[in-house]
Amino acid sequence: MMVGTGTTQSDLSRLSGVRQPSISGFLSERVHLSDDQLDRLLSCMGRRLEVVRRPVVPQLTRSERRSWQLHRQLSARLNPSSFEQWQPTIDRNLDRLRGRVTGQPHERSLQRWRDLVDQRDLPALHRVLAGLDRGSIEMREVSPMSGLLPDDVSRDVLELAG
Repeated sequence: MMVGTGTTQSDLSRLSGVRQPSISGFLSERVHLSDDQLDRLLSCMGRRLEVVRRPVVPQLTRSERRSWQLHRQLSARLNPSSFEQWQPTIDRNLDRLRGRVTGQPHERSLQRWRDLVDQRDLPALHRVLAGLDRGSIEMREVSPMSGLLPDDVSRDVLELAG
């Protein structure tokens, strides 16, 4: 946009009031730029930001999709009471996984599971169990949630998943 409008970093800095080093950081993607900040900079060049929100089907492998569907069922059942019942199994699974898992991102994911369980952070657990972001997908690869769903529910989910 800057090239198309003939705007230099210095010009944009003067027009917007944003320091030139910050603009350089935005352009090199070293510094995160919010939608509001981008709209402010674009308006100085006679443009506006239009954000289009639309649902998209994520590109998941068969294994990732099956894992997500199983964990989504766990999320639907997760509440303070079920968490108390599940915690001994989750703790045993975390201890077992800790002895078997090596390398990143798995070690980091296991530590994140441990932290969420220790903190009893149910909202964050729900996000990991049902999330489709890369971090949630990676965490589910070393999930301590095995053995928590009834066998018939697991079987039905896996049959539907194909």
